[in-house]
Amino acid sequence: KMLPLSLLRAGKDNPMLVELKNGETYNGILVNCDVWMNLSLRDVVCTSRDGDKFWKIPECYIRGNNIKYLRVPDEVIDKVQDDPVRKDNRDRFGG
Repeated sequence: KMLPLSLLRAGKDNPMLVELKNGETYNGILVNCDVWMNLSLRDVVCTSRDGDKFWKIPECYIRGNNIKYLRVPDEVIDKVQDDPVRKDNRDRFGG
């Protein structure tokens, strides 16, 4: 079991795709995230919901309650699964 926040924290300084509930997508490098899944991205390409318009923006802030889904590289997922703190907790709590 993997929590979204631990995945986001491990994803810092990695590329990710964020789709919003309104259909827009944002491709950029994750700079920061908080406990409400608010995200700061840099070097962003925003795509309109129809996929016919693109904007390159240096940075953006996305409120967590607008996020429909996130896509992160496999290396980030592997990094979270290999986290020694998670392994310790699994051993301790039988997970």
